[in-house]
Amino acid sequence: MLTQVNPILYSANAGKSRNVRVEMVCEEAELDEQWSFVGKKSNQRWLWHAVDHDTNTVLAYVFGKRKDVVFKKLKALLEPFNIKRFYTDDWGTYSRHLDAEKHEIGKKNTQKIERKNLNFRTWIKRLARKTICFSKLEKMHDIVIGLLINKVELGIDIHAKLQVQPTTPTF
Repeated sequence: MLTQVNPILYSANAGKSRNVRVEMVCEEAELDEQWSFVGKKSNQRWLWHAVDHDTNTVLAYVFGKRKDVVFKKLKALLEPFNIKRFYTDDWGTYSRHLDAEKHEIGKKNTQKIERKNLNFRTWIKRLARKTICFSKLEKMHDIVIGLLINKVELGIDIHAKLQVQPTTPTF
């Protein structure tokens, strides 16, 4: 299962119940969307994601069309982070759904997320504009890119295997 939000708390003792209050705080975030396609270029698929402006850590991501409804899903995932300032490009969705006093448009403060987009395009050819590597199914497209983000950005071991203890047969 893919994780779309950066996990903040890992519990070594999953069996023990704990009363823990976690308050996730991110002062400033950069938001952007990255183009891709599934099957043919007319079937566009967008990766919407947000990074912490100070640490360049991926906070959350979603896949979908370049529509307001998809951005609203990303915005909902970002709510617990208590973000005080958003930096974006000039795509109209951001202006329509972010408070004007918390939103700044421009390239000056979106350099980290743009660099992350370049890294993603380099690591996964499905995100390159001119490529022979593409997905035929939206599900596979989202899984492949989601696995990369889970491994590289969220630190989740996608190759972890279930540990089975060998048993000795009793005769």
